[in-house]
Amino acid sequence: MKYRKKKRTLKHNLFAGLYTLLAWGLYLLFLPLILLLSFKKKYRHSIPARFFLRNNPPLPEGRVWFHACSFGETRALKPIIEAIGREKTALTTTTQTGFSEAKKLAEAVRYLPFEPLLWFWVRPQKALVVMEAELWFLLFYLAKRRGAKTMLINARISDRSWKSYRRFAWFYTRIFDQIDEVYAQSETDKARLELLGASNVTVTGNIKLAEPAKVTKKYPKPSGIVVTAASTHEGEEEGILRAFLEWRAGHPDAKLLLVPRHPERFDKVYDIARKSAQDAGLDVGRWSESRSLDADIVVIDVMGELINFYAVSDIVILGGAFAPVGGHNPAELLPFGCRLISGRNIFNQKAIFSALEGALLCDLEALAPTLEKAVSAKPPRLKQAVTLEPILKGIADVV
Repeated sequence: MKYRKKKRTLKHNLFAGLYTLLAWGLYLLFLPLILLLSFKKKYRHSIPARFFLRNNPPLPEGRVWFHACSFGETRALKPIIEAIGREKTALTTTTQTGFSEAKKLAEAVRYLPFEPLLWFWVRPQKALVVMEAELWFLLFYLAKRRGAKTMLINARISDRSWKSYRRFAWFYTRIFDQIDEVYAQSETDKARLELLGASNVTVTGNIKLAEPAKVTKKYPKPSGIVVTAASTHEGEEEGILRAFLEWRAGHPDAKLLLVPRHPERFDKVYDIARKSAQDAGLDVGRWSESRSLDADIVVIDVMGELINFYAVSDIVILGGAFAPVGGHNPAELLPFGCRLISGRNIFNQKAIFSALEGALLCDLEALAPTLEKAVSAKPPRLKQAVTLEPILKGIADVV
């Protein structure tokens, strides 16, 4: 048994060395593009930190180290971090929106460096807890090598990506060899993860559903039916505006709050909305300028306040699923009694949608009649509860 374990470790060390050489080669190959992207507003903080370690020192040692990618994944860690304590935790992320949210949850917050840089950056931690699909080989390998218990939580493999995972199963098997415990969103995810080599897999449900969203600021609700088009992407706003204007003919007091997903598109979406409003004889406002919801159409051009606008909404049209993006988290609107409309491209959020009943799915062409249907529909609700207890127990073993 000892010989087999030693041989297996030797094999992993060799793979880590070859993997690192390949990663350095890719780094040098794409260095000009990385430098170019670093001047874009969207990446001006994350790229220098991740690829050049600018203002990005190693985390303090001896913490429970959490890693998440996006804003939503980072926010979902809140109840777990609160249960452990800020002083015992550290948090890394890869996006600027995720980083901003992480600063609210922990004091030790960093951008996760590009993989080969982790050799110089990773310090001994009590545990590494990674969210969802952030399967970086060197992240798990180096954390485990330097003494951390390694955990993958809220793990999922979408229908769309399953074929790709199977094609590279030989690679993912090596990653899962470095992970001590896996907590999956569903039984389907558990079966797929085990086929890729994961062991000690427990189903906990989607932890994004574990804590109800709460408002951070209270705004007065406008009169009439308030429709919020949330987290919209390129190619969605025009169709949503057309459907809203068609449906509004029967509800002339209705208002639309239009919330683009990415801040770099705020100006463009405002121009799209202004043209649509002008053609229809309606007025359009911009939240950052007026701080008012009185206009017929209001473009919400701020980050981190979507929950506050859910709280004044009657119907939510959730973006990212009319375009082939994969959808966004519908659970955040559940506490506010909004009716939910989504597109059909929910492949990244299938586990959450399957845990709900009452969501209305349609194509953009059918959005206007679906809005009418939503007026008298019941708000969506959870079919079953989600538990964090197995995850907290797994972390408690090392803290």
